[in-house]
Amino acid sequence: MAPILELHRLKAFYGQSEVVHGIDVAVEEGGMTVLLGANGAGKTTTLRAICGMVRSEGEIRFAGEQLERRTTEQIAGLGVAHVPEGRGTFMALTVEENLRLGGYTRAGRPDADIQRMYGYFPILAARQHQQAGSLSGGEQQMLAIARALMMGPRLLVLDEPSFGLAPRIVEEIFNIVDRIRREEHVSVLLVEQNASLALELADHAYLLETGYVVTSGSAKALADDPQIRRSYLGY
Repeated sequence: MAPILELHRLKAFYGQSEVVHGIDVAVEEGGMTVLLGANGAGKTTTLRAICGMVRSEGEIRFAGEQLERRTTEQIAGLGVAHVPEGRGTFMALTVEENLRLGGYTRAGRPDADIQRMYGYFPILAARQHQQAGSLSGGEQQMLAIARALMMGPRLLVLDEPSFGLAPRIVEEIFNIVDRIRREEHVSVLLVEQNASLALELADHAYLLETGYVVTSGSAKALADDPQIRRSYLGY
């Protein structure tokens, strides 16, 4: 299947400091790709470059469109939804108000879209009138993902969705994301420290070290690689 997202010779910068050094990455349409690596490897910076949040050089092509020099808002309007590390929900607003904000730029039937999100995340339906700040960490992560999906994206960009969450909640969230990918035909680009679970669900994987791609391939191939297992999977 053809890639929906392609990065060619991507460099990314914080100020004058080059953090990502000419990497090539692709995400197949309808697929899930994971970026692995230690802290400081350049994973989050790569996501921010895709979304127009840091200065970049090279080529970023999404669904046939060049993303370089577009604003973050323009990139979101093309169908790229970013869920940053730390979730970023509006804490003083209710669950339903957060969801409505997620879909405000999208034409259609927001009530139907909200009900669809409640179908994926039943706990949000039970909490719909609660302030987001009163939710547990796992519920806030579910809300952040649901709010991003209210945009009707073609690509969901997730940065460390398991951060700070209990293993049972992490597995539940990942299973829901995989279901959404299959049922909504949304492609997923994932940065994740839980390498074992990510490789289990992903189609392709890239391993970054200090801003370079050091190895890539099918998720299964990386999961079976003895060096990857020792360094990232713990066995």
